[in-house]
Amino acid sequence: MVKVPGGEIELRDDRIKSKWKAEIRPFLLARYPVTADFYYTITNKSLNSFNQDLKTVVNISWYDAISFCNLLSQKAGLGESYSINGENIVCDWESNGFRLPTEAEWQYACKAGTAGYRYGELNNIAWYNGNSGGKIHEIGTKEPNPWGLHDMLGNVWEWCWDIYDEQVYGTYRIFRGGSWAEDARGCGATCRRLSHPIFCIDDLGFRLARSFQLRQTSQIHSKLTALS
Repeated sequence: MVKVPGGEIELRDDRIKSKWKAEIRPFLLARYPVTADFYYTITNKSLNSFNQDLKTVVNISWYDAISFCNLLSQKAGLGESYSINGENIVCDWESNGFRLPTEAEWQYACKAGTAGYRYGELNNIAWYNGNSGGKIHEIGTKEPNPWGLHDMLGNVWEWCWDIYDEQVYGTYRIFRGGSWAEDARGCGATCRRLSHPIFCIDDLGFRLARSFQLRQTSQIHSKLTALS
């Protein structure tokens, strides 16, 4: 995982013409989205229509992603980030376990200190409908952003923790980043999409985050290596 430094990010909702700023505490974010192979290793469930090990797992609901985070935390000897009581899910932000990034964390990490809509030239950094050939691709085959994070744009959308607008859309959750099936304008650091947490499709996956705890990082890396 990559250590993301603390800072501040401005988010916006074009639907209601609103902007706001979010403070970001240092946290850890996976260099790549979760792959089909790693998902199967941890859960013994295969939800992918693609067999290649290094392709991102897709057809994953938000609930699937949350459950995976807790299961991986258990196997790695960490505290669970999520308390799950039916559809009522609460995140413990002080937990040392795995979790989904917030959308503010995701956008902050995606931009990696850059100022534009993207952190590089689209064809060099992302698989989208203009170059993907209509299919998902292996992780890490495009250039990373300045902080060493691959596939933040394109290849697959990524679930975030946040509810979009509870008063209007209920429990709908946010996903970010664009995908292999998306046009160019959908693959940008500030592009926001949403759906019901049971929604799953063949261009939507997720990436792991953790609240940063320096003393445990090397120990957890060793455990994850053993699991994989």
